[in-house]
Amino acid sequence: MITGQLLRDSIISGANNIQNQRLAVDELNVFPVPDGDTGTNMSMTIGNGAKELAVLPDSCTVAVAAKTAASALLRGARGNSGVILSLIFRGFSKGLKGLETASPADLARALQEGVAGAYKAVMKPTEGTILTVARVSAERAVEYAPQAESAADLWALVCQVAEETLAQTPELLPVLKKAGVVDAGGRGLLVIFQGMLQVLQGGPVVEGETRPAEKAKKAAGAKEVAGEFDMSMTELYCTEFIINRGEDRQDPLKLRAFLEAMGNSVVFVDDEDIIKVHVHTGDPGAALSEAVKWGYLTNLKIENMLEQYKARLAEGANPEEEVPPTFASDEDEERFDYQPVDPDCEYGFVAVAAGSGIKTLFLDLGVNAVVSGGQTMNPSTEDILKAIHSVPAKTVFVLPNNKNIIMSAEQTLALADRRVVVLQTRTIPQGLSAMLSFDPSASVRENSVNMTKAIDHVGTGQITYAARNSDYDGHKIKEGQMLALLGGKLSFTESDLQKAVVKLVRQLIKKDTSFITLITGQDVPTAESEQIENAVRARLPEGVEMAVVYGGQPVYYYIISAE
Repeated sequence: MITGQLLRDSIISGANNIQNQRLAVDELNVFPVPDGDTGTNMSMTIGNGAKELAVLPDSCTVAVAAKTAASALLRGARGNSGVILSLIFRGFSKGLKGLETASPADLARALQEGVAGAYKAVMKPTEGTILTVARVSAERAVEYAPQAESAADLWALVCQVAEETLAQTPELLPVLKKAGVVDAGGRGLLVIFQGMLQVLQGGPVVEGETRPAEKAKKAAGAKEVAGEFDMSMTELYCTEFIINRGEDRQDPLKLRAFLEAMGNSVVFVDDEDIIKVHVHTGDPGAALSEAVKWGYLTNLKIENMLEQYKARLAEGANPEEEVPPTFASDEDEERFDYQPVDPDCEYGFVAVAAGSGIKTLFLDLGVNAVVSGGQTMNPSTEDILKAIHSVPAKTVFVLPNNKNIIMSAEQTLALADRRVVVLQTRTIPQGLSAMLSFDPSASVRENSVNMTKAIDHVGTGQITYAARNSDYDGHKIKEGQMLALLGGKLSFTESDLQKAVVKLVRQLIKKDTSFITLITGQDVPTAESEQIENAVRARLPEGVEMAVVYGGQPVYYYIISAE
């Protein structure tokens, strides 16, 4: 039988394993554009679960461990691969609900339930991906469970089947075979499963790597504490407690929002009967006064982190190896303060975008909150949820503006305390067009239909660069080469930016096109931008107008819309 402690440690081990190997998984991505890569997204997703699992006691049940992981992964899900991973672990939570320990058969059924949920969430499941690896592994696990000698025995089979299935993915997806790689998502899942297996077989938790940049940051923090320390800029008190919930079950999200507004490093585990809280704050009394409204408090612990750290220094600890839990400022992070629903506010909007100019465009069109993100920086479900909860409207429309963010945004539907409508915007121009078609006097359904129609009526072109050498869709691509994307698909490659923009604009123009918009990225010099604008204007058909807007977006030299 597997205990809660064993399940907890195995998932943490899996999270560390994918963290260590995330770059190798990233390199398997076939499409050469810079993006929020698969390994990184999966690592950040399950890493969110590992942080919350780490505060669970050894006495936790498998049900509590599975539910804690599922909740954290759901909120931390980034990119399509991250969402699918979170849904697989949600199945663990459902399959192990109410159990203190789990048998091999319980694990197999839980894995199968997670796979079923992941398939349902994907509109058009593609075989030869992470879904295939998970499905075949679960099917074989269910077949083998009655004869499995232990959880370790079962999970060894899961890893073996996952590895065999992964090797077959190029035969199912021609694009993988041509590139000579296996599926990145499937590889990431195998890495996680293998990290879990090490613990289930009695080995130690896989150690997570400490990246050089993080080591330097920690060392700098240590030196700051050892010398002068600005007390006014820190959340000094590490505060932990458990809330035993009463009969009046208030929404725990409101408490979480309060804690995040007044502190940082919040770990919040809601387990129906109890809420376990960890927060770094300058006013632990305020945190406790608010928390007691949700139930009676036990296991209180308040520690001064500065004194702890000075004590370690006095004992001769190495600052680079032992550092304070956190003294990092949150000033550079987006802060979306929770706002209750205003009965008089019908509609609100959240958009995902990168670039100061593009953010301003959305705000000018009436968007209430803009989440930083895009192709290389996929925000998590929780990032989007916080933005939704900062908008005091009865219905909040969400514009993901990237195909890799839509699934993460859709997970907020079950988490938000107000109505959420996620529009299928895959590009910035689609998001802008949707906002322009909004009618405040129309119903939610009418606006959903009209804004979706507007999405379909705008053409999008993008000029970016190749992140790696690739042989993709008939194109021999060299790293650094300019890529022209038409509707998200690679159209051609080019070495000259002006030629690329002119050619892509001509491809976008149709018989009914009347307006072209060029959105300039942060890496295009002003002088070059003016030359490109003049070159495009000189080649526009009669009757087609053009506007040039500074977007300031990373990754894309130009984003082009045609209406």
